[in-house]
Amino acid sequence: MHKFDLKGKKVLITGAGTGIGRAVAIEFAKLGADIVVNYNASRETAEEVVNEIHKLGSQAISVQADVTQEEQAKRLVEEAAKFGNGEINILVNNAGTLVQRCKIDEMDLSLWNKVMDVNLTTAFLVTKHVIPYMKKQNSGRIINLSSLAAHDGGGPGAIPYATSKAAVQAFTKGLAKELAPYNVLVNCLAPGLITTRFHDQYNTPENRAKTCQNIPLKREGSPEEVAGAAVLLSTEYGSYITGETIEVNGGVLMD
Repeated sequence: MHKFDLKGKKVLITGAGTGIGRAVAIEFAKLGADIVVNYNASRETAEEVVNEIHKLGSQAISVQADVTQEEQAKRLVEEAAKFGNGEINILVNNAGTLVQRCKIDEMDLSLWNKVMDVNLTTAFLVTKHVIPYMKKQNSGRIINLSSLAAHDGGGPGAIPYATSKAAVQAFTKGLAKELAPYNVLVNCLAPGLITTRFHDQYNTPENRAKTCQNIPLKREGSPEEVAGAAVLLSTEYGSYITGETIEVNGGVLMD
């Protein structure tokens, strides 16, 4: 078996209907993994991902769940375990968004909490309910999605988003130590400017072009390039990596 092989692995990816989550699902399927495609509102695109995975010869299902809600997160994990015949080998906590740009002195508590819930609480809730399966297996991989914003505080009006993503990195480090005795590796990806619907919604073409001038590679990254890092962390080539954050940003931050 090649070390980049994921044949037979059962994977749960939150927010997998679009963007980076979608790219990770497709790349994993190309390597033989079977995928649970979680979505909240993007049903049509999630079904497209499932169909694409089937064409690649892997199995997939889509499961709707708002993973900011514990009962729905628990149900999602239970359905994923059923799909995997009792196993969940890889979890990718990809669900998250900026929600909206807002200065701190103009922000109410409900917006602050919403940003924390969608970016941080989602990872906690899904991970909490996946852990018993991985402990029973005595193996597993968990990949959390952070952001370049965790290092630089984010752009205008994005402080809560940046804060939540920095917390994801701390969560990753602590969890890596907590789960190491069970052979569960926990790592993080921190994308920079990636060509996704996220930046279509929360950025402008002018600002994106200006940002690219400060990136050593002088371009935006693709979702597939983030997915490549996820492949590394999920296969045998990543078997001695845990508690780490891989920066996928074209060199704009060299940590």
